Amino acid sequence: MPKIAAKDVCAVVLAGGMGSRMGGVDKGLQTLRGKALAHHAIDRLNQQTAGAPGLIAINANRNAPTYVAWGFPVLQDALEGFAGPLAGFATALAHCAHLEFPYLLTVPCDSPVFPLDLLERLSQALISNDADIAIASAPETNKHGETQLRTQPVFCLIRTALAPSLSHFLSQGGRKVDAWTSQHHTVEVMFNLPHDDPQAFFNANTLDQLQSLENP
Repeated sequence: MPKIAAKDVCAVVLAGGMGSRMGGVDKGLQTLRGKALAHHAIDRLNQQTAGAPGLIAINANRNAPTYVAWGFPVLQDALEGFAGPLAGFATALAHCAHLEFPYLLTVPCDSPVFPLDLLERLSQALISNDADIAIASAPETNKHGETQLRTQPVFCLIRTALAPSLSHFLSQGGRKVDAWTSQHHTVEVMFNLPHDDPQAFFNANTLDQLQSLENP
């Protein structure tokens, strides 16, 4: 079976949100064990079992000089007003497609322990299903204490040929990730194997949640 080479993947850390549940701070620059959250994501990307992506960039709408100083390209949303993750997707897709990367891998800045085999498993699913998009799915416990699989739409591998499709979707006022991905052949990749870390996709939305990662 053909494989996706890591060098053909452009990975983008999504750090362009408002951080409203953290009081409006730049979430990517909040620290965990002395290191910025966005830098934790970069480290995880560099340690992927499939190999480090051919390019790693950061999608950020504030504090660009700080991110630039890390030595990675910084991409600002073309859409103004913190338009949500799809705005970051569109910016990333356009950048990666322009550089002729056939695939885009997106990860959020606030999940610092995402799987080291994320790219490997998403790429295998994309190729084996001849899909356009592969999205991670992982167990989550709801407020009733029930565990169920839930898609993690900001952890996805996308063919960059879809850039015009997303641009058109956004121009029509679309903002929901699943409303766009449903227009294309999308495969969900389950991260619920016995060896999978149940906390791998935990995201720190609040300062308390970030503190819980600091002191597990």
